[in-house]
Amino acid sequence: MFVVAGALCVAGIGWFRRRQWAWSLSVAIIATQIAGDLLNIYLGRVMEGAIGVAVAGAVLFYLLRSPTRAAFRR
Repeated sequence: MFVVAGALCVAGIGWFRRRQWAWSLSVAIIATQIAGDLLNIYLGRVMEGAIGVAVAGAVLFYLLRSPTRAAFRR
């Protein structure tokens, strides 16, 4: 959990500084979250997985929008 917390902390700091690598790290973290939620659905925890996919999917949609990506370009 310390590794996850560290990655999220680094991504958060970079996010507020509008760094391109922070955007990429955020997309990777959210994509990993979606993969985990899909695994939850496969393992029979359908409600947990479905809610997780919906929430993380909305965040990923926000991250991949043109205005959001443009904010992190130099």
